[in-house]
Amino acid sequence: MENYEINDKTVALYAMAGKTRVYEEDKNFIVEKAANAIMEDSCSYFGSSLAGRKKGTESLIGVSYKAPIIVEESNEIIFFPTSSPRMNTCSWVRSSMVEGYYYQNNKLIVEFKNGDKIPFDVSYGVIDNQILRATRLEAVLRYRKNEGIRKNYKENV
Repeated sequence: MENYEINDKTVALYAMAGKTRVYEEDKNFIVEKAANAIMEDSCSYFGSSLAGRKKGTESLIGVSYKAPIIVEESNEIIFFPTSSPRMNTCSWVRSSMVEGYYYQNNKLIVEFKNGDKIPFDVSYGVIDNQILRATRLEAVLRYRKNEGIRKNYKENV
């Protein structure tokens, strides 16, 4: 498969040499495209670019380096990078799908709500920080969406 857009079932994009193992809630498969390219294509599919989404994150929570990305707003699909997105080894994880993470055999294992477990070559602190950032981004997004709903309601009552 060459084309893939992130959707509400996507759990993680695991970077491999020039291709990506896509994890969805009920299956995983290989896409013949880099994880960063899938992120770029998915952001474009939902009306922006990866750079535009990164600027949005910076404006919302002040984070620009290894920034979590809102791929799609209405379903709050937010992914965070496991390393610098400038690197080909950068994988992407959907923050709301993470159940927990721990060390096993010198690898950090991220366990997902669907039971999948993926080993990453990053520290516990990196994943912990990325989840914190993604959670802050989700909270600000949710707050702004709710403020807009309340504002529209007050104006129409």
